[in-house]
Formats: sequence, structure tokens, C-alpha cells
Amino acid sequence: MEFLKEYIDIIIFTILGFMSFIVIWLSVERLIFYKRLKLSDFKDLNDFEEAITKNLTTLYIIYSNAPYIGLLGTVVGIMITFYDMGISGEMNVKDIMVGLSLALKATALGLVVAIPTLIIYNAFLRKVDILINRFKARV
Repeated sequence: MEFLKEYIDIIIFTILGFMSFIVIWLSVERLIFYKRLKLSDFKDLNDFEEAITKNLTTLYIIYSNAPYIGLLGTVVGIMITFYDMGISGEMNVKDIMVGLSLALKATALGLVVAIPTLIIYNAFLRKVDILINRFKARV
């Protein structure tokens, strides 16, 4: 329990930070790809769709799972708070509230990662729809 108490924030924040890095990386990659995209480079609709939707699944996975990673940190933080209450044998309201409020920061960070990723993902889906319509109109 002491290991979790000491390192849970670092573990959860590292995972969410890594997820954020991936979102930024893939978003920049997609923006550059879409900017340089030439419809004439593709002969087949299936190849075109595959190229323009590359990495979108990863964004979907991140936006749908980041809140759960944050929630895991919150649950572990609450468990630690209750464990510490049980060990001390006291019902100090101040310590309980501080422990619970600190535990909730993991969920908040999970949402901070998920919400912008959802917005980015939906914007890219819209761009994909537009590009597919332009490709079909070209043929």
C-alpha cells in the first residue's frame, strides 16, 4: 500500500501525459498529411480511405480510455485515504477531505486529456468525410 501511496500520482500522470503526447503527435501528423494530400495520388477509393483514416483509431482509443485511467487513479486514491483512516483509527474530517480531493485530480486530468482528443477526433472524421466526397466527385 505504501508503494501505491507514494507512486500512484506519478504512474497515472505519466500514462496520461504519454497519451497526450501521442494525441499531439498524431494530430500534427494528420494535419501535415491532409495539407500535402493530392487526390490524384490515389487510384482506388479503398486505398484512399485507408490513407486518410490512418491513426484515427488510436485517437479514438485514447479519448475513450483516458477518463478510465483517471478514474483508476481516483479509486486508488480513495482506497489509500480509507486505508489510512483505518490504520490511524481516527475520523479526522480534514484529512479525509484532503485525501479525497487529491484523489479526484486524476479523474480531472483524464477528462483534460479525453475532451480535446474527442474534439480533434471528430474534426478529423469531418475532414475524412469531406475528402471522401471530393474523391468520389473527382471520379
